Amino acid sequence: MSIKIAQLSCGTDYSGVQKEIEEAAEKFGAEMVLPDVELDQIDEAYERFGLSCASSSLKLMIARAMALVDGTAEADAVFICTCFRCAEGAIARYEVRKLIQECTDLPVVTYSFTENTKASELFIRMEALTTIVSRKNILAREKQEGLTLGIDSGSTTTKVALMENNEVIGTGWVQTGDILGCANDAIQEALAGTGYTYDDIEAVGTTGYGRITIGKELGAKLIQEEISVNSKGAVYLADAQRGEATVLDIGGMDNKVITVNNGIPDNFTMGGICAGASGRFLDMASGRLGVDITEFGELARRGNYRNAELASYCIVFGIQDLVTTLAGGASNVDAASAACHSVAEQVYEQQLQEIDVREPLIQVGGTSLLGGLVDAVQDVLGGVDIIVPEYSQYIGAVGAALLVSGLKDTDIDDSKRF
Repeated sequence: MSIKIAQLSCGTDYSGVQKEIEEAAEKFGAEMVLPDVELDQIDEAYERFGLSCASSSLKLMIARAMALVDGTAEADAVFICTCFRCAEGAIARYEVRKLIQECTDLPVVTYSFTENTKASELFIRMEALTTIVSRKNILAREKQEGLTLGIDSGSTTTKVALMENNEVIGTGWVQTGDILGCANDAIQEALAGTGYTYDDIEAVGTTGYGRITIGKELGAKLIQEEISVNSKGAVYLADAQRGEATVLDIGGMDNKVITVNNGIPDNFTMGGICAGASGRFLDMASGRLGVDITEFGELARRGNYRNAELASYCIVFGIQDLVTTLAGGASNVDAASAACHSVAEQVYEQQLQEIDVREPLIQVGGTSLLGGLVDAVQDVLGGVDIIVPEYSQYIGAVGAALLVSGLKDTDIDDSKRF
């Protein structure tokens, strides 16, 4: 039986993206459904909701959300989307998401589409929703068993974690280039000094952009998108598998914000308008300031971002702002601080406002090692409790090694899934 994803949307038909949404869902064995509502129910639901919208399509979206809340319509997950140009749609999208989360236990993702949105851009979101629904028993796993290997093939770096009986015993970290070659180099780095060889490994799990290519080559037992895997690795490393938490991963190419309840994601947002809100921007900024990226975070901590304002959201014009600020007499420490605050503010405006931040916030990924960025996020969020766990840059690899442990061949056969 296919997984039913309720679509709560406005404008997908006349923008031409409806077929792309349906194609993305079908790839992962899911079916998009529109909750049924009677005509006379629309006004009633709209009045109960309490948000004034001019668009009749948004009123219908709200009525469909109410049908899910009231139990007159059924679904396994929810996909909420409106046009990125519509301010009214953005408000309704946020409020509908909040209603669904407060009144149901359905996993939900929100998305703002353009007329150029393609199915491939939605694959990770649809895969994550279907994973959360179909693999809850796997996502609930709290301990790693045996000797397993997790590989996270990211856009910028490839990470590997070797785990044995609930402990990380080896790690590998290389710049991503040739997908398979980088994975092999990182695996050898993780194995070094452990006394084990690759043949000793009982199971392999892969995640990240290169997960399918690497997973097929290595015969991985688990090939899984990074939303569920990264959130699992984060709450495991932060000792936050029970209760609520938020996971923030500011990556090299895109960002992910995930809310988690008892180790299982229930809402997430990913992407961003421009790489000016990514780790790549900070890498370029560190080069312009003449310091290694590993030193950039501490440099930023010594500065005051108010003395070197960066106004642009674009990665190109952001660096131009940085050059102009330095030419105007700003110090390197203030410029570094401003770069970190620029990223934190953009992540807040583009993504953190889309969710309800639950404490603790677990900041992970390579950028979590930049103390100035962690401080900037905490400042932008008004002092929320932030945890940067040990091995925070390896959360995807750790999550894959954890989830693949103890799996029986009948549990998952991801080698045949893709």
